[in-house]
Amino acid sequence: MVSDDLWERIEPLLPVRRQGLGRPSAKDRGCLQGILFVLHTGIQWEWLPQELGFGSGMTCWRRLRDWQEAGIWDRLQRMLLDESYRAGGLDWSRTVIDDSRQRGRGRR
Repeated sequence: MVSDDLWERIEPLLPVRRQGLGRPSAKDRGCLQGILFVLHTGIQWEWLPQELGFGSGMTCWRRLRDWQEAGIWDRLQRMLLDESYRAGGLDWSRTVIDDSRQRGRGRR
């Protein structure tokens, strides 16, 4: 799911994980693949099959949370958008920026 080329671009964005005592932690690439698998299929985190080798669903969920808090997803999106633009794959003149937000109606 995550090609070697894509992984080479993503890995430097990730924080260095320190190995503590006890079990070795799941590899970042496997966790990323587990995150993508859950988001793509819509299964519940706890149903992520161990046989896929991505780590447990909770481990992948925690890594997703940690990377979100560290701003990894924003940096990854920026990097991929910049690459696409430089390769001629984006036409910013056709972009619409919309920051409108509306509160949902609550019960009265």
